[in-house]
Amino acid sequence: MQAVRLKRGDSRSRIGLETGRLAELALWLGPSRFSKNRKKRGHVSAGHGRIGKHRKHPGGRGNAGGQHHHRILMDKFHPGYFGKVGMRHFHLLKNRTHCPTVNVERLWTLVSEQTKLQAEKSKDGKAPVIDVTKAGFFKVLGKGRLPEVPMIVKAKFFSSEAEKKIKAAGGACLLTA
Repeated sequence: MQAVRLKRGDSRSRIGLETGRLAELALWLGPSRFSKNRKKRGHVSAGHGRIGKHRKHPGGRGNAGGQHHHRILMDKFHPGYFGKVGMRHFHLLKNRTHCPTVNVERLWTLVSEQTKLQAEKSKDGKAPVIDVTKAGFFKVLGKGRLPEVPMIVKAKFFSSEAEKKIKAAGGACLLTA
Protein backbone atom coordinates (compact mmCIF):
# COMPACT_ATOMS: atom_id res chain seq x y z
CA MET A 1 0.00 0.00 0.00
CA GLN A 2 1.42 3.34 -1.05
CA ALA A 3 0.83 6.54 0.93
CA VAL A 4 -0.68 9.44 -0.98
CA ARG A 5 0.45 13.00 -0.51
CA LEU A 6 -2.52 15.17 0.42
CA LYS A 7 -3.21 18.45 -1.31
CA ARG A 8 -5.28 21.26 -0.01
CA GLY A 9 -8.99 20.29 -0.08
CA ASP A 10 -8.46 16.50 -0.02
CA SER A 11 -10.34 14.71 2.72
CA ARG A 12 -8.41 12.91 5.45
CA SER A 13 -10.21 9.63 4.70
CA ARG A 14 -8.18 9.27 1.52
CA ILE A 15 -4.86 8.86 3.37
CA GLY A 16 -3.32 5.48 2.74
CA LEU A 17 -5.21 4.70 -0.47
CA GLU A 18 -3.23 3.69 -3.51
CA THR A 19 -3.01 6.31 -6.24
CA GLY A 20 -5.08 4.23 -8.66
CA ARG A 21 -7.78 3.69 -6.06
CA LEU A 22 -7.78 7.38 -5.21
CA ALA A 23 -8.74 8.37 -8.75
CA GLU A 24 -11.38 5.65 -8.79
CA LEU A 25 -12.82 6.87 -5.48
CA ALA A 26 -12.88 10.48 -6.69
CA LEU A 27 -14.82 9.41 -9.79
CA TRP A 28 -17.27 7.46 -7.71
CA LEU A 29 -17.82 10.23 -5.17
CA GLY A 30 -17.82 12.98 -7.76
CA PRO A 31 -16.41 16.39 -7.06
CA SER A 32 -17.62 17.95 -3.84
CA ARG A 33 -18.62 21.15 -5.64
CA PHE A 34 -21.67 19.32 -7.06
CA SER A 35 -22.95 18.08 -3.72
CA LYS A 36 -26.38 19.11 -2.44
CA ASN A 37 -24.82 20.90 0.51
CA ARG A 38 -22.68 23.10 -1.75
CA LYS A 39 -25.59 23.90 -4.07
CA LYS A 40 -27.72 25.09 -1.19
CA ARG A 41 -25.07 27.55 0.05
CA GLY A 42 -26.06 31.17 -0.29
CA HIS A 43 -29.79 30.44 0.02
CA VAL A 44 -30.70 31.64 3.49
CA SER A 45 -32.13 28.45 5.03
CA ALA A 46 -30.41 25.94 2.71
CA GLY A 47 -33.69 24.15 2.01
CA HIS A 48 -34.66 23.61 5.64
CA GLY A 49 -37.29 26.32 5.93
CA ARG A 50 -37.29 29.56 7.85
CA ILE A 51 -39.51 28.56 10.80
CA GLY A 52 -38.34 25.09 11.83
CA LYS A 53 -34.77 25.80 10.75
CA HIS A 54 -33.82 22.09 10.61
CA ARG A 55 -34.33 21.71 14.33
CA LYS A 56 -36.52 19.71 16.71
CA HIS A 57 -37.75 16.17 16.01
CA PRO A 58 -39.79 15.71 12.84
CA GLY A 59 -40.11 11.95 13.25
CA GLY A 60 -40.73 12.03 16.99
CA ARG A 61 -38.25 11.41 19.79
CA GLY A 62 -36.51 8.08 20.27
CA ASN A 63 -38.59 5.04 19.41
CA ALA A 64 -41.75 7.02 18.69
CA GLY A 65 -44.04 5.76 15.95
CA GLY A 66 -42.86 2.17 15.99
CA GLN A 67 -46.41 0.99 15.36
CA HIS A 68 -47.34 3.94 13.17
CA HIS A 69 -45.11 6.02 10.89
CA HIS A 70 -41.96 3.93 11.58
CA ARG A 71 -43.77 0.62 11.29
CA ILE A 72 -41.98 -0.63 8.17
CA LEU A 73 -38.59 -0.11 9.79
CA MET A 74 -39.68 -1.88 12.99
CA ASP A 75 -41.20 -4.82 11.12
CA LYS A 76 -38.14 -5.21 8.93
CA PHE A 77 -35.32 -4.82 11.43
CA HIS A 78 -37.01 -5.69 14.74
CA PRO A 79 -39.65 -8.37 14.08
CA GLY A 80 -41.50 -9.42 17.21
CA TYR A 81 -40.69 -6.22 19.11
CA PHE A 82 -44.37 -5.47 19.76
CA GLY A 83 -47.06 -7.82 21.02
CA LYS A 84 -47.55 -10.33 23.76
CA VAL A 85 -45.88 -13.70 24.24
CA GLY A 86 -47.63 -16.51 26.04
CA MET A 87 -46.30 -18.65 28.85
CA ARG A 88 -44.11 -21.66 28.27
CA HIS A 89 -45.67 -25.05 28.95
CA PHE A 90 -43.19 -26.24 31.56
CA HIS A 91 -44.10 -29.91 31.87
CA LEU A 92 -45.25 -30.52 28.34
CA LEU A 93 -44.90 -34.17 27.41
CA LYS A 94 -44.13 -34.26 23.72
CA ASN A 95 -44.89 -37.26 21.52
CA ARG A 96 -47.28 -38.77 24.05
CA THR A 97 -49.39 -40.31 21.32
CA HIS A 98 -46.45 -41.26 19.06
CA CYS A 99 -46.98 -44.93 18.29
CA PRO A 100 -45.76 -46.14 14.87
CA THR A 101 -47.47 -49.37 13.86
CA VAL A 102 -46.59 -52.37 11.73
CA ASN A 103 -48.93 -55.06 10.48
CA VAL A 104 -48.48 -58.79 10.95
CA GLU A 105 -48.06 -59.25 7.18
CA ARG A 106 -44.89 -57.08 7.25
CA LEU A 107 -43.21 -58.79 10.22
CA TRP A 108 -41.44 -61.35 8.08
CA THR A 109 -39.86 -58.58 5.96
CA LEU A 110 -38.02 -57.28 9.06
CA VAL A 111 -36.00 -60.51 9.21
CA SER A 112 -32.80 -61.01 7.18
CA GLU A 113 -32.71 -63.60 4.38
CA GLN A 114 -30.19 -65.73 6.27
CA THR A 115 -32.43 -65.89 9.36
CA LYS A 116 -35.45 -66.77 7.20
CA LEU A 117 -33.62 -69.75 5.67
CA GLN A 118 -32.44 -70.98 9.08
CA ALA A 119 -35.95 -70.68 10.53
CA GLU A 120 -37.52 -72.65 7.67
CA LYS A 121 -34.87 -75.42 7.88
CA SER A 122 -34.69 -75.77 11.66
CA LYS A 123 -36.65 -78.68 13.07
CA ASP A 124 -35.48 -78.29 16.69
CA GLY A 125 -38.04 -75.53 17.43
CA LYS A 126 -35.71 -72.53 17.32
CA ALA A 127 -37.71 -69.46 16.33
CA PRO A 128 -36.28 -66.17 15.09
CA VAL A 129 -36.68 -63.19 17.41
CA ILE A 130 -38.09 -60.10 15.70
CA ASP A 131 -37.59 -56.91 17.73
CA VAL A 132 -40.08 -54.51 16.21
CA THR A 133 -38.84 -51.52 18.27
CA LYS A 134 -35.39 -51.74 16.64
CA ALA A 135 -37.11 -51.23 13.28
CA GLY A 136 -38.82 -48.11 14.68
CA PHE A 137 -42.28 -49.54 15.39
CA PHE A 138 -44.10 -49.66 18.74
CA LYS A 139 -47.29 -51.56 18.04
CA VAL A 140 -48.08 -54.70 16.03
CA LEU A 141 -51.48 -54.77 14.31
CA GLY A 142 -53.31 -57.80 12.92
CA LYS A 143 -53.81 -57.03 9.21
CA GLY A 144 -52.75 -59.68 6.71
CA ARG A 145 -51.46 -63.25 6.94
CA LEU A 146 -48.38 -64.69 8.60
CA PRO A 147 -46.28 -67.54 7.21
CA GLU A 148 -46.73 -70.74 9.21
CA VAL A 149 -43.34 -70.33 10.84
CA PRO A 150 -43.08 -69.80 14.60
CA MET A 151 -41.47 -66.52 15.61
CA ILE A 152 -40.93 -64.53 18.78
CA VAL A 153 -42.06 -60.93 18.37
CA LYS A 154 -40.96 -58.17 20.76
CA ALA A 155 -43.02 -54.96 20.85
CA LYS A 156 -44.44 -52.38 23.24
CA PHE A 157 -48.06 -53.08 22.22
CA PHE A 158 -49.98 -55.81 20.40
CA SER A 159 -53.53 -55.70 19.11
CA SER A 160 -55.63 -58.71 20.11
CA GLU A 161 -55.89 -59.83 16.47
CA ALA A 162 -52.11 -59.68 16.00
CA GLU A 163 -51.55 -61.68 19.18
CA LYS A 164 -53.98 -64.39 18.00
CA LYS A 165 -52.30 -64.71 14.60
CA ILE A 166 -48.76 -64.89 16.01
CA LYS A 167 -49.76 -67.54 18.57
CA ALA A 168 -51.70 -69.50 15.91
CA ALA A 169 -48.48 -69.72 13.86
CA GLY A 170 -46.72 -71.20 16.91
CA GLY A 171 -44.95 -68.02 17.96
CA ALA A 172 -44.95 -65.83 21.05
CA CYS A 173 -45.53 -62.17 21.88
CA LEU A 174 -43.12 -60.45 24.28
CA LEU A 175 -43.97 -57.05 25.71
CA THR A 176 -41.06 -54.64 26.09
CA ALA A 177 -40.93 -51.43 28.09
